[in-house]
Amino acid sequence: MQSPFKNGGDGSKMKRIVIVDDHPIVREGFAKLINSEKDFEVVGMAENANEAITLIQDKEPDVAMVDLSLKESSGIELIKDLQGLCPDVRILVVSLHDEELYSERVLRAGAKGFIMKAEAVDDIITAVKKVAKGEIYLSARMQAKMIELMASGKRKESINPLDILSDRELEVFNMVGNGMKTKNIAEQLNLSIKTIETYKSHLKIKLQLKDGVELIQRAVEWNMKQNVR
Repeated sequence: MQSPFKNGGDGSKMKRIVIVDDHPIVREGFAKLINSEKDFEVVGMAENANEAITLIQDKEPDVAMVDLSLKESSGIELIKDLQGLCPDVRILVVSLHDEELYSERVLRAGAKGFIMKAEAVDDIITAVKKVAKGEIYLSARMQAKMIELMASGKRKESINPLDILSDRELEVFNMVGNGMKTKNIAEQLNLSIKTIETYKSHLKIKLQLKDGVELIQRAVEWNMKQNVR
């Protein structure tokens, strides 16, 4: 019986890729890039976590390229869910977010790599190839920083104050910076308004902010810095 999978240029089975991103243009761009490689094929695309889980369970891809900012959820939460539901899929995070803040977080969540969308096309392909092989991918800059931290014995928290935030707290902080109201954040995260208010209280304490206005200012400033990277 003929194999249902296409073969790569050397006769080996092609690596199957799923793309998870909430921007159609980005999905199509990555699909074109990945399909141009002889050993890869995109077998599906999703714009949110629920679609992604259904698609990955159905297609059983080798690699899922996942953005951190998704509709109705976050990429980090999706990674954690996939660890329990589809543990064999290897996850590469491809995001606009700061690698210094998110690389370690996504690896802890279960991803195999992190690369920023602004990196060169060749670097993105290299990242997909390494993750497809079961290897860890981080940029040379991030590898050097992690080695420096380990060698110096310094705590990462001393470099970036946001490192002390939990994944969910950072997600709420990001949404506050995007101008979202408490009610909208609660709806998107499928949590109660009271829970979001609790997260905001934690943010003010951890970041030593005196009130909600200062929290909004700090979050907006941080988001603006992210967007100009």
